[in-house]
Order: sequence, then structure tokens, then C-alpha cells
Amino acid sequence: MENAVLFWLLAVPFLGVAAVCLPALREEKRRILAADLTAALEFAGCFLVFILFYLLRSGGFRQMNASCGGFGMGLHLCLDGFRALYCLIAAFMWLIATLFLREYFARAFHKGRFYFFWLMTLGATIGVFLSADLYTTFLFFEIMSFASYAWVAHDETPGALRAAETYLAVAVTGGLVMLMGLFLLYDMFGTLNISELSRRAVSLRAICTKPAAGDKPEGISMTRLYAAGGCLLFGFGAKAGAFPLHIWLPKAHPVAPAPASALLSGILTKAGIFGIIAVTSSLFLYDGKWGALVLAAGTVTMVLGAVLALFSVDLKRTLACSSVSQIGFILVGVGMMVLLGTGNGVAARGTLLHMVNHSLFKLVLFLSAGVVYMRTHRLDLNGIRGFGKGKPLFAFVFGMGALGICGVPLFSGYVSKTLLHEALVQYQTMARAGSRVIAGNGVIAFFTSASWVNVVEWLFLISGGFTVAYMLKLFSALFLEKNADAGLQAQYDGMNGSFWDRRSRIALLIAALPIPAMGFLAHPFMDRIASLGEGFLGSSGMAERVSYLSLSNLQGAAISLGIGVLLYLGVVRTFLMKREGEHRIYVNRWPAWLDLEELFYRPLLCTVFPLTAGTLARVLDRLPDTCILLLRRTVFRDSPIPHELKEGNWASHSLGSLADGTGRIFHKKTDYEHRLALLYENYSENSVLIGRSLSFGLFLACIGLLLTLLYLLAG
Repeated sequence: MENAVLFWLLAVPFLGVAAVCLPALREEKRRILAADLTAALEFAGCFLVFILFYLLRSGGFRQMNASCGGFGMGLHLCLDGFRALYCLIAAFMWLIATLFLREYFARAFHKGRFYFFWLMTLGATIGVFLSADLYTTFLFFEIMSFASYAWVAHDETPGALRAAETYLAVAVTGGLVMLMGLFLLYDMFGTLNISELSRRAVSLRAICTKPAAGDKPEGISMTRLYAAGGCLLFGFGAKAGAFPLHIWLPKAHPVAPAPASALLSGILTKAGIFGIIAVTSSLFLYDGKWGALVLAAGTVTMVLGAVLALFSVDLKRTLACSSVSQIGFILVGVGMMVLLGTGNGVAARGTLLHMVNHSLFKLVLFLSAGVVYMRTHRLDLNGIRGFGKGKPLFAFVFGMGALGICGVPLFSGYVSKTLLHEALVQYQTMARAGSRVIAGNGVIAFFTSASWVNVVEWLFLISGGFTVAYMLKLFSALFLEKNADAGLQAQYDGMNGSFWDRRSRIALLIAALPIPAMGFLAHPFMDRIASLGEGFLGSSGMAERVSYLSLSNLQGAAISLGIGVLLYLGVVRTFLMKREGEHRIYVNRWPAWLDLEELFYRPLLCTVFPLTAGTLARVLDRLPDTCILLLRRTVFRDSPIPHELKEGNWASHSLGSLADGTGRIFHKKTDYEHRLALLYENYSENSVLIGRSLSFGLFLACIGLLLTLLYLLAG
């Protein structure tokens, strides 16, 4: 029974993938209907499982397990409260976005291709959230990454293809590093099952703390465990959008279709967070070093994303940078969940609720951006300025997402941010009292001290203020201001009754209404949702009920809101705007050269690595010949080497000719220094020509990763 239920949830999207390929469904309307039915069936299945196995059981959610052999180590699935919740959220978001796709793609090309990868990504995402072991997680994670690449590249414009290249580079690099972490873990523990890893990690810590070195098995050490955890954090963090691997979000979201952007931000990043939480809760739950690392990464991500969003003048790019910042908020919660030890209930609940909230916020906001783009074919704030004037229902929908993400009281975002802030305050109180917190020693002691967490708390509140400022900027530009072009403003005003169809209007209303509903009814709704994740997140529950509307909690929200208003008036309306004629326009003051991808990653991967590796390969290739030549001229003193003699074989000559870029092979050994100088000159020149694009390297990396996946599946 359990096998059938779990594999049915997994199979429905892939059956939909097969359906849209059928010759009988080549007609556009039938293909769209097949996609709609697939998304609806998946949501209905997830909803029924959630109702039947949770709400109708007074004792809570009963864990279900299923496995299937024949796929290498086999596929192992699990359904607990956390997994059931996120499968339901993923299916809900896919259904809403699929309903919106009909109008958005009314005049689009390559619809069949898009729907194919759309449903394949749904199946892979459900597979990630249902996975019971990290092997199954990895398989579906890579399918999800490769399938969603087609979303970013869909429009096939130069900007879309370059952004897709960046997205794939981060995904492939993260996947390969993650695979190395899985190899290390399996070598240490002999299993990748998440619950089993938790038990064995506890045993490892007990062994490593014993004074007798002889008690420690060979190949088992905390250093290797940290190495494996670091690889997995790198891989999952790449998909989550954590610093410094966040570079794909600001590039991919503006060029991808709006429904795809909603899911890339709202759900696919949460697949990365799922992996980070799985690794944290199973291997490093009460580890001060790990907690300090995640907290530091989350803090930098939170602040950087907020700053980038404030400077952006592109609607979807602003929302993408906002996603980076909100992922940072979630990682701060994960870090506090580790550092608070056994009293981590507030942090765990805040982490889960902010995951849920961010998914819903970005569904509403990106689909709203899709409405704007459908009618204007613009995303820059100066071009879309005034589009929402006279459109109260659209303003309500966008406003729900904006108020929620800003953490305004009585909206759902306020609840999760309050819990995260409460966790930071709780840690400082307990650390000063010297009780029940996970501290460190040496450098780690500083990053787990009450003083450092106090700094993080203020950065948390300031980042919340940045969120208020950039959402005020977006709302004002869309709904309160007029366009500088009077003709364009008249055109926008004429769209009041026809800028979206009934289907899209209903979809966005359904997506927006849970945000105020969950905020008004925080205890009956959000507390029950938070309790679903306690087992998976390693939380023992909250010791007492949090009063969300208490004076101290409202004070934290008021500080962020006040900072946001000051930033909007003092920075956005002055420094980030300039006068042009009779009007003031938005300007992007962010330095163009300060782009991490162009400044660091592309030069490193396209020039430094190829030049270094190619030079090393040529030196090693010439070293044996040089040694033999020296021996023959000094020790053996035999006859000179004939000019016509070719040392080596056809492979070495071909590779040598390809590497130095001259198209010829040197045979005369007396001009070695001259040839070495030519090598540097020619290789440097060719590396600039060949290394301008990541495409060839990505192609080879993809082949390698796909062959590895096939090997793992074949067992």
C-alpha cells in the first residue's frame, strides 16, 4: 500500500511527460490540457495523502517508506510531515503556474518542448522531496537541474542562452562536488540513508571524543566528515542560491518565463535547502563549527541579496536578488537551529515557516511580474512605471506578496521572521547565562559568541529594512507613480479591463489569499504547519507558545519597517533616482564591473584554469623527452637525433599539435627554449579565443555527470 501511494505520487508527472509526447496530443490545446490535468492530478494526490495521513490521524503524521530495486543502490522514498508538506506546496505551486501558463504562452514558440521539461522537473522535484537517502536525492536533484535548464534557455535569445550557460555551470559544478561528498560519506558509513546517517554520526562523535586512539576505526575521522559535509553544502547551496554560488539567480530569473521564475525561486531553491537541512539534521545537528559556518554563509547571503535588490531597476531581477536575501534568512535559521542545541524549537519552526512563506510570496510576485511583462514586454522600472494605476485587484494581489515578504504584522511573513528573530535573541540570552547552547573554541568561539550573534541580529533587522525599501520601490513604481511617457501611460490606463484573463486572475487570487489568512490565524494555521517538520529538522518542539503580537515582537518588526521607510526616502528617492527633464527616473548605481561572475568565475574557469592546466600538461609531456635528450648528450654521448625522427606516437603528436595551437609538430630538439616561448605565446592566444565560452567545458562535464548517473543506475 505504502509503495503504491509513494510511487504513484512520483509517477504521475512522468506519465504526463510521456503524454505530451504522444502523436495524438500534438495539437496545442490537447497538449495544454494534458499538462493541466497532470498538474491537477499531482496536486489532488498530494492533497489526499496529506489529508488522509495527517489530518484524519489524531496521533500525528505516520511515516511511510517505500523502496524499489534495479536502480543501482535502489530508489528509497519516505513520507513524513515535512516531506508531505513540501510535496503539497510544490504541487500547489505547479498547478497555479500551469494555469497561468496558458495566457502567458498564448503567442510563444516551442510550447511542446517547454511542457515536456516543465512536467519532468515536477517529477524530479517531487522525487527530491520524497527521497529517504542521499543517493535518491542526488539522482532526482540532477534530473531536476538538467530539465530546468530548458526553462532558462527557452527564449533562445543571446541573454537567455548566456544565463542558461551560467545556470548549468553552477548546477554541474555543484552536482560533481556533491557526488564527491556522497562518495566520502558512503566510504565512511556504508550507507546514505538519512535516518541511518544520523545514528552513525552520533556513534562517530562518541568514538572521536574517546581519549584512546585505538578505539577509532581506520578511515573514520571528524575531518573526513567535515570534508564530506562541506562538499554536500557546496552542492546543495549552489541550487539554493547561497553566497558565493548565488550568481545564477539574478541572471536566470529575468530571462526565464515568469511562471518558470516563480518555481525556480519558490521551489527549486527549496530543494537545495532540503538537502542542507537533511545533511545538517543527520550529521551536524549540535556541532558548533557547522552551525557557525551555516550562520556566516546565511548572514552574508541575506545582506548581499538585499543590497543587490535595492540597487536593481529591473522588476524580475529585483525579485531574484530578493530570493537570494530570503534564502539567507532561512540559512540563518538553520545555523541557529544547530547552535541552540536541544532548545532549538523556535529556530526550527521559523526556518520551516519561512521556507513555506517564501515559496508562496515568490509565486505571487513572479506571476504578477508575468502579468506586467505579458502586456508591456518590459521589465525595467522606468518602462513599466504606472502600469498598475487604476487596477485595484492587481494591486491587491501584488500587495499581498509585498506585505508578506516585508514582515508586516498580520501577514504570514511576520510570523516566520518573528520566530527567526526570537531564535537570535534566545541564543544571546542563553549564551550569556551559559546554558544549553552549542559553543566553540578558538576562532569558532567568536562566531558562536553572544556578541557575534548580536551583530547578526542587527544585520537581520537591517536586511528586513532593505526588504521593505525595495518592495516599496516596486509598489510605488507600478501602482502609485505615472510614467514619464504620457502616451505610454495612456496606453496602460486603457488596459484596465483587459490586461489579464479570467483564468490568470483566479490563479493569482488563489495564490495570494493564503498569505493574509495564515497571518491572521497564525496559531491555528502556522503553528500546526510548523509542527510537521519537527522530526525532519531535529527539533524537540517549543517549550512554550510564542505570542506573535507581544510588544517585544512587534518592536522588532517596527525597527525593520522604520529602517525600510528611511532607506526608501533617503536612498531610493535621492541616490537611486535622478532628474531627467521634468521627471525623475530610476537609475542603477551598482558598478557594472562589480559582477562576481564576470570578475571572478569566468576569468578563472575560462582563462586561468585552461592556461594553467594546458601549460602543466605540455611541461609534463616534454619532460621525458628532455630527460632522454640530456642523457644522450651528456652520459651516453651518442649520435645526433635525425631531423626526420619523430619521438612519441600519433596520439602524443596529435594532442601536442592541438594544445600548442600551431598546427605542426616540432621534431628538432635543439630549439627547446624557443618552442617553450612559442608554446606560452600560442597557448595564451588560443586560450583567449577558445575560453570565452563555458559551452565546451560544460558539454564535457555534462557527459561525465550523465555517464556517472548511468553507472550508478546500472549498479
